[in-house]
Amino acid sequence: MDGAENGAPGPGNGVVERRLHPVTPLRRAWAPVAVLVGWAVHDPDQAQRQLSRLTTTTLLIGLAVLIPAAALYGFLTWWFTHFAVTDTELRIRTGLLFRRTAHIRLERIQAVDVTQPLLARVAGVAKLKLDVIGTGKKDELAFLGADEARALRAELLARAAGLAPETAHEVGEAPSRQLLRVPPGVLAVSLLLTGATWGTLIAAVVVPTLLWLATHNLWTVLATALPLVGAAGASSAGRFVGEYDWTVAESPDGLRLDHGLLDRAHETVPPGRVQTVRIVQPVLWRRRGWVRVELDVAGSSNSVLLPVAPREIAESVVARVLPGVTVPADAVLSRPPRRAARCRPLWWRGYGLTVTDAVFAARYGLLRRSLALVPHAKVQSVRLTQGPWQRALRLADVRVDTGANKTVTARLRDADDAARLLRAQAERSRTGRRDALPDRWMA
Repeated sequence: MDGAENGAPGPGNGVVERRLHPVTPLRRAWAPVAVLVGWAVHDPDQAQRQLSRLTTTTLLIGLAVLIPAAALYGFLTWWFTHFAVTDTELRIRTGLLFRRTAHIRLERIQAVDVTQPLLARVAGVAKLKLDVIGTGKKDELAFLGADEARALRAELLARAAGLAPETAHEVGEAPSRQLLRVPPGVLAVSLLLTGATWGTLIAAVVVPTLLWLATHNLWTVLATALPLVGAAGASSAGRFVGEYDWTVAESPDGLRLDHGLLDRAHETVPPGRVQTVRIVQPVLWRRRGWVRVELDVAGSSNSVLLPVAPREIAESVVARVLPGVTVPADAVLSRPPRRAARCRPLWWRGYGLTVTDAVFAARYGLLRRSLALVPHAKVQSVRLTQGPWQRALRLADVRVDTGANKTVTARLRDADDAARLLRAQAERSRTGRRDALPDRWMA
């Protein structure tokens, strides 16, 4: 859809407003049908009684009314939905009976992602999702033509980078250079070597069997087995489908992530907004040297940078997300004092800490190790906490809070060392924020 041809000037301001793709009504027409399905699921007995009273003629008449009404609803919601890009904001007007206008300031946009569910790929359309500072829920435009979605994304990123409005729409998508692609075979093996997958599968077999031997009630067994099987599928097959063909590319507007077997997602890790990087290594991955890299990004739901990769390659990608940061080796991490074993027998050996000129790095986990890296400039507050048992053993936890509302904790440190760490980290955070570059898109 050509927005210039299908748009209309906004009320009194000369801004060209555009509509979504004409296929959108088909998506929105399902809303009335979904209400009926929700009622039937909520009260299946009542729904069954009502359906049993209907004759074939009544049912056909009901469908003859429902289908056109749903189609009309979908058309009207599409007709009354417009969007426009002004010099300073993206404006989205929606609502059939109650009008709503969202004003999204361009300088507050953190990420613009393009996603294509399976049916959208077939129809040649895409969904544009926007992460904005200060909002917990993504605004979205669904659906746009696939080419239009990419062009609008490029324009919004150019505007966020500070380019002039008259040239932003001509810039096009910034070029990218592929850094890494995760082979499907490696992804499949990594999921098979994840303990959570096998633990859920074993539970899905053992728990229903024990329930059957104890109760001989089929419904009890099914009510327990189905959620466990679903959880096992989500932790293995679901992740494989979602993380299939994972590709990381570098571009001026950040690291681009493309992935998905059925639903394709095109996401961007915005520069300067990464608050924490976690390098995760399950016990069965250690022999192969694989790690998983996860992110905490302020104002964004992006949480995975790499589903699986050799540690050396993962560290090189982390260096692009956190410029100037070197991932500390396990050998330089200091463990808590031995008396910490009285608080956390055995598990205390998985804790570690080091502080470099660039990051606060804390490790936790014995079987599933996780090393969290927090740049000093991203630390919002530092706290020292002690429970009664910790006070008796002269131990303390040091917690650093980030802008993504997440906390990284150095556990079971010596109390005196923790107090010194608290003061030193507060100073590092202050100077780090003072010297940090502004969080802006790269031009």
